[in-house]
Amino acid sequence: MRNALSLMLVSIVAATLIAAGSWFWTSSAGRHAAAAQAVAAAQAASAPAKPASPRDPIEVTGSITEKTPAAALPQPKQACANPDALGVSRVVEIDTTGGPGFGFEHFKQIDFLADKEVVLTFDDGPWPGNTPAVLKALADECTKAVFFSIGKHATYHPEILKLVAAAGHTVGTHTWSHANLNSKKLTEQLVKDEIEKGNSAVKFALGTAPSPFFRFPELQHNPAAMAYLGTRNIAMFSCDLDSFDFRAKNAEQIITTVMTKLDKQGKGIILMHDFQKHTAEAMPELLRRLKAGGYKVVFMKPKAPMQTLAEYDEALIKDLKLPVAGTRPVNTIVQTVSQ
Repeated sequence: MRNALSLMLVSIVAATLIAAGSWFWTSSAGRHAAAAQAVAAAQAASAPAKPASPRDPIEVTGSITEKTPAAALPQPKQACANPDALGVSRVVEIDTTGGPGFGFEHFKQIDFLADKEVVLTFDDGPWPGNTPAVLKALADECTKAVFFSIGKHATYHPEILKLVAAAGHTVGTHTWSHANLNSKKLTEQLVKDEIEKGNSAVKFALGTAPSPFFRFPELQHNPAAMAYLGTRNIAMFSCDLDSFDFRAKNAEQIITTVMTKLDKQGKGIILMHDFQKHTAEAMPELLRRLKAGGYKVVFMKPKAPMQTLAEYDEALIKDLKLPVAGTRPVNTIVQTVSQ
């Protein structure tokens, strides 16, 4: 009897323990499942949203943003305000290595212009009144030119030369003082000085290196100077058509000279002077005549800027006797007292 009672008690205890263990296991598993669901929900909430459509073409990686910032997008070119403008038919880039020559009056190796194509070039600026007037005429016709600046004039009127560059024209050089480099009075060193001081002066005026384009004053080509420019990788310019605007009595004479020669030659690099008042006056009508005659403008620009020589850059600053800039903060010098 006692054995039977003992066996019954053992069975009851075992059943109780099994039931309790089953409850604990079920409860614990439920708690773990709930916890897992909570973690998953938190992770889902913090994760970035997936694209709404699997066809979204934007690939998102650790280094590529979903959209390119607006500032990085290329800006559209400003449209020409003149629907009937002369414009620019094509742009050519010049590799100036070795100092190539342009303009059939003196250099006949390179012929890159097609029939009815012209290159507009201006010497001797910058100059008050005249150069800005030329710039306006070019802007009104949405066309471009090459300007060969005299070094001295560049230091006199750097603000005007900056306008030339800002308008997108090519700025080359034309010596320091417009000296005839073929003169027997000039030694090779003086010729070099005229060239390099002019280069540094134009750089000083622009605040950046000019184009490695050079035109000899009076188109007088000194053989030694030509060889030197070749070592400096500076292209030399003559012309195909000289306007002789410095001899003209009025604007109409310039227009007649240019158009008569062009109609005979059919194309060419045109030499004019933004220094001359009559040239500035002639430009609006001359550009209209070019357009009416079916001529197209080719714009020349260099592959790389000129490398001026440091010793001439430094010497120019000393020669100009520029004042040393002050070190005081601007707000201690200039203060707004009324607005």
